[in-house]
Amino acid sequence: RGGYESASKRFNPADVEVDVAGRSFLVTGANSGIGKATAKEIARRGGTVHLVCRNKERAEAAKEEIVTETGNQNIFLHIVDISNPKEIWKFAEKFRNEHKLNVLINNAGCMVNNRELTEDGLEKNFATNTLGTYIMTTALLPLLDKEADARVITVSSGGMLVQKLNVSDLQSGNGPFDGTMVYAQNKRQQVVLTEQWAKAHRNIHFSVMHPGWADTPAVRSSMPDFYERMKDTLRTEAQGADTVLWLAVSAEAPKLPSGLFFQDRQPVPTHLPLASTHSPPEDEEKLMEVLEEFSLKFKTMSAE
Repeated sequence: RGGYESASKRFNPADVEVDVAGRSFLVTGANSGIGKATAKEIARRGGTVHLVCRNKERAEAAKEEIVTETGNQNIFLHIVDISNPKEIWKFAEKFRNEHKLNVLINNAGCMVNNRELTEDGLEKNFATNTLGTYIMTTALLPLLDKEADARVITVSSGGMLVQKLNVSDLQSGNGPFDGTMVYAQNKRQQVVLTEQWAKAHRNIHFSVMHPGWADTPAVRSSMPDFYERMKDTLRTEAQGADTVLWLAVSAEAPKLPSGLFFQDRQPVPTHLPLASTHSPPEDEEKLMEVLEEFSLKFKTMSAE
């Protein structure tokens, strides 16, 4: 929280005091934590908000809270499990036919501390954080391509700084399983995805960000020891969501190059000084190829 408080002294409040009526935003993992805080702030500014959530009851409660607190009726709910690639494809194809989209916020994520497989045989963290983010984004790119000032924002984590991209074991099947490190690896993958997308899709502004460590249900459940030690110094959900909101609504964000990693409304390096976390371009290309193969396989299955 201290970092946020000192950084926020240089924020320009006018950056986020904007009216985004008529613009459409999709937020994954929007029923709690940073996702809900972001959706609520966008709703306050008049945006049309699509909440993509896995749990129907919690999602409906979040929607009701957002509508009640903001008075914005243009809040739509979609129940999708981001760890299920076929479900994402089905959702995206339907969404593309029914809605427009200006800003995609990839916020859904999970940190599962034991190696679990989804019904498709995918390791759960990878399925949600990396493949889910990849499919949701690539499936909605045609919609974003049609709009002026389209943006894609992915919520990553500073934890990725300790990981070098590892394309040889994307499903963490080799050696002992450490959920925290697998999560950090997925978050590194999201940074690479963002950089690659920025090169390939010039008319969409891509960014990835670290929200800082915030007091969210996800941190409480997946990192209980860390939470107990740090709970008095963690950011609020709104502070964690501040840079997501800034990237989503401000006129300043798209003036900066596409593909950068942000913290507290500023681009920051994606590698620590002297860290051996840089990966060769062929590894980054390999990541994109593997994800594309998975994506197409599940797209075909979703159409059956």
